[in-house]
Amino acid sequence: MLAEWLAKAAVPGTVIGLDGDLGAGKTAFSQSFAKHLGVKGVVNSPTFTIIKEYEGRLPFYHMDVYRVSLEEAEDLGLDEYFYGSGVSLVEWSQIVEELLPKPHLHLYIETTGETERRITVQGYGEPYEEWCRSLKQNGVFTE
Repeated sequence: MLAEWLAKAAVPGTVIGLDGDLGAGKTAFSQSFAKHLGVKGVVNSPTFTIIKEYEGRLPFYHMDVYRVSLEEAEDLGLDEYFYGSGVSLVEWSQIVEELLPKPHLHLYIETTGETERRITVQGYGEPYEEWCRSLKQNGVFTE
């Protein structure tokens, strides 16, 4: 439900940081987000390629910076993605936190049971703070 709502709200230049423990569901969330953004075909973890690009309602840039140092990330040209015409979703975003645009959305997924997850959503700047208010008002999340 959250992935669908965010995919519908996404506009060019949307940046979403996604963190959580191994196996918490970051890639599953990314796949659901991509599906609702209109991406056709298989979306899998870009762990070894770092950035995968897909076409949907907007270009979708799926990034996994787990195996990248901050110094290496600085050489990837992430700004071109972050400030481009698509949507950037960054798994393990805490690694490159200082490279993310100040306005961005951050999601933290934690395992609370065998099949249960809790997602903490934090908006930094607009439109993300407004998205959080709207999500709360519409009952999509309560924290």
